[in-house]
Amino acid sequence: MHLALTEEQALIQDAARRFAASELAPVAARVEEAEFRPAYLANLKKLAELGLMGVNVAPEYGGSGAGVVAFSVAVTEVARACASTAVAVSVNNLVAEVIQAIGNDEQKRAYVPRICDGTYPAAGFCLSEAGAGSDPSGMQTRAVRDGDDYVLNGTKMWISNAEYAGVFVVWAVTDAAAAPGKGISCFLVEAGTPGLSIGRAEHKMGQRGSSTNPVIFDDVRVPASAMLGRENDGFRIAVGELTGGRIGIGSLALGVGTAAIDIARDYVRERRQFGKPIGDFQGIQWMLADTYTALEASRLLLMNAAYLKESGQSYAKAASMAKLHATETANEACYTALQLMGGVGYTTEYPLERLARDARVTTIYEGTSEIQRVIIARELMREVA
Repeated sequence: MHLALTEEQALIQDAARRFAASELAPVAARVEEAEFRPAYLANLKKLAELGLMGVNVAPEYGGSGAGVVAFSVAVTEVARACASTAVAVSVNNLVAEVIQAIGNDEQKRAYVPRICDGTYPAAGFCLSEAGAGSDPSGMQTRAVRDGDDYVLNGTKMWISNAEYAGVFVVWAVTDAAAAPGKGISCFLVEAGTPGLSIGRAEHKMGQRGSSTNPVIFDDVRVPASAMLGRENDGFRIAVGELTGGRIGIGSLALGVGTAAIDIARDYVRERRQFGKPIGDFQGIQWMLADTYTALEASRLLLMNAAYLKESGQSYAKAASMAKLHATETANEACYTALQLMGGVGYTTEYPLERLARDARVTTIYEGTSEIQRVIIARELMREVA
């Protein structure tokens, strides 16, 4: 593996960094306010125009075709400024990739360009339910065949982008008699389809600028042509695409953690106690050294997982390792930064308190840290089976 970015990857990283600094950072705190949603959506549109909503999508479907490594570094740069925006970028790329990988040509041409060019402000990934989070095979949403249609009933929970998504990828049970995970299919459902409604927004600890809502299906009728992939093959699709999604969330966490410790590093250079900057004290320096070392390890794990995916190799273990390490490290980095800054870091005078809130969920969504350990251990055992 060549660790240096290619010219194209570096250009995408630089474009994301510049946009994040000029457009996202100045409004990152404000997007937590509901009345600031139009500005948030306007920035999503601008990111689409930069080509960041389909980084690993083929140009023939409106994407940048720049690959997974470019996607990872772009999400990291966006997250350094605004995690609420970065999660939308990650989910949009995930949905576009699902449709590109599994959809037929008609489905790809109907939906992927609209996600990539910002025609749809965002897209939704409807898998989790109240009783089916870490175990999505236990979902209760049903899709029953009725002539040339399927009728969907059920409720999906914790759906990012729900309020402004133009299309949803939805998983539902199509064979209730099958073993868990064997009778699940995947559908494309457009926003505005009769019977589809968006529930009350969750009041979250962090990433408040991003909408998170239940999505309710009440006799939602879609044509059989809306099925994505083969009938009863949806669970395999979900598991495969979640693996790629972990690279996105790990990259997001890396951006948040790096932003937090960067703020603290600048602060300890200026804050004086006992007659000198506190950054001159060895204890402070070691806290910085340990944190930056752990963040660099996260970056390398993410680069490796992205490289393996991009080159068509098996990457499930690598993605789980990267997601686990990056998200746990991001939380530690935020709390180390808070400790370094003391009371001022706990106030809204600095963005650190927001970053700490934004980091917390990264060890939960797209597979908890505990689930990542299960996956890693399972893959380790398979290697010696």
